[in-house]
Amino acid sequence: MRIPPNKIFNILVFISASAFAVPKGPPPPGVPPPPGLPIDGGVVVFLFVALLYAFYKIYKIQIKKTPN
Repeated sequence: MRIPPNKIFNILVFISASAFAVPKGPPPPGVPPPPGLPIDGGVVVFLFVALLYAFYKIYKIQIKKTPN
C-alpha cells in the first residue's frame, strides 16, 4: 500500500505550521486599571457647609417674615 504524495505534503505542512504557532514567551501585560477615586474625600465638609447654608437661608426667610 502506497501513501499518496498529497497526504505526505499535507502532513508536513500541518507539522511545520503547528511548530511555528507555538507562542514565544508570556503574553504582553494587559491595560492597567484606571486609578481609584476616593468617594468620601470631602463629603463631611460638603455636608457641614450645606447645613450652614440651609440654616442661613432659613434665618434670612424668617427675618423677611417678621414685621418691624
